[in-house]
Amino acid sequence: MTIEAWGKLREELIKRVGRNNYTTWIEPIRLAELRGPLARFEVPTTFFGDWVSRNFSDHILHQLNASGQDVSRLEFFVPTVSQPRAVRAAASAPAPGPAKPLPRLAQRRAANDDELPGATLDARFTFDSFVVGKPNELAHAAARRVAEGGPVTFNPLFLYGGVGLGKTHLMHAIAHELQARQPELRVLYLSAEQFMYRFVQALRDKQIMDFKEIFRSVDVLMVDDVQFIAGKDSTQEEFFHTFNALVDQNKQIIISADRAPGEIKDLEDRIKSRLQCGLVVDLHPTDYELRLGILQQKAEFYRQQYPGLQIANGVLAFLAHRITTNVRVLEGALTRLFAFASLVGREITLELAQDCLADILRASDRKLTIEEIQRKVAEHYNIRLSDMIGPKRLRNIARPRQVAMYLAKQLTPRSLPEIGRRFGGRDHTTIMHGVRKIEELMATDSQLNDDLNLLKRLLQG
Repeated sequence: MTIEAWGKLREELIKRVGRNNYTTWIEPIRLAELRGPLARFEVPTTFFGDWVSRNFSDHILHQLNASGQDVSRLEFFVPTVSQPRAVRAAASAPAPGPAKPLPRLAQRRAANDDELPGATLDARFTFDSFVVGKPNELAHAAARRVAEGGPVTFNPLFLYGGVGLGKTHLMHAIAHELQARQPELRVLYLSAEQFMYRFVQALRDKQIMDFKEIFRSVDVLMVDDVQFIAGKDSTQEEFFHTFNALVDQNKQIIISADRAPGEIKDLEDRIKSRLQCGLVVDLHPTDYELRLGILQQKAEFYRQQYPGLQIANGVLAFLAHRITTNVRVLEGALTRLFAFASLVGREITLELAQDCLADILRASDRKLTIEEIQRKVAEHYNIRLSDMIGPKRLRNIARPRQVAMYLAKQLTPRSLPEIGRRFGGRDHTTIMHGVRKIEELMATDSQLNDDLNLLKRLLQG
């Protein structure tokens, strides 16, 4: 068999091993010689040769014999300046079944998603489909910077925030953009749960060195929901060493979680310290403007899917105002609304939205508590919650306390005596005085107005 014939035969292996495995493991090897029953292949690394020998030797043997070659043994070697060094000789034909490999990782070597069957990235989650507003503009800008693929300026990039605020969307968008700009990069995206699962499986199958080699040879590592590994000691240990190995190689790491590194309970201090050494960015709860922008973008998409379907003015504004939990619930409500209106053949009116989404609207009518207001105000002014309700009268404590009293009166249905009880048993006249004081200051203090507007947005979602 000529080298050219092997090149054509190699293409047939795509059907047997799949495009992703072919691109990663078969395409880089080269047939060096055929000598009787022995076929010898050049491979880039020892690890590479071991992996191909264990997992794909039977496929290669089958294809060689199907083409008329009487081959019963394969050998893989790393070429050197002098004598090639043998890596491993595969068993003679008939080839045994391959050792159970680690599950295929979402490891990307090409930009074309069609060449990567089974990949975990969602094609919908791109920068073009991400709606930017004040609550997420810093996270978006940081993600864009990383996606440009230039020199690593902050490592890791740590994105955190509540459910449905766009963390996963941004991570997928980064991966898509990196692959479009630099298709040769090895970008690995997975959840922390998948990281743990593959680590445990590698331990069970005695493939821990293969696991380490794969995870430490990527160019970009992206781990979603890292809080999942908290309290899992062995997984944390391996994650810590993987993190260090990649940072030492100046490889980019991108992490997401539902809270800041320092607030993740049972996460080792050394990991918290590592995660905090890069850029930590909070995705804040959506505000009204951002929710409306998301709905407008989604509605435009559905108008193309349901041509002729009309949506009355004010419906999107109504949904943006009423559904404040998270973006997933918001988008799900609009999806249901368009589907229902299409099925019944009616225009999407405010009345139809109220009937169709009654359960979602009821669930979204969350009642704001005085305790939530106190906690948020204390965080904003960097004072202790105990001081908020305690007896201290220092100005830097008294003013935030009055702000919390004012917001409790404005944003909850509680009476002045009820509010007073929540503020350390204070009399209702004290609450009234605090509310009036804030109202007077609002006429002249622009900074106070800014604080109040920000706090209202945060508290009302």
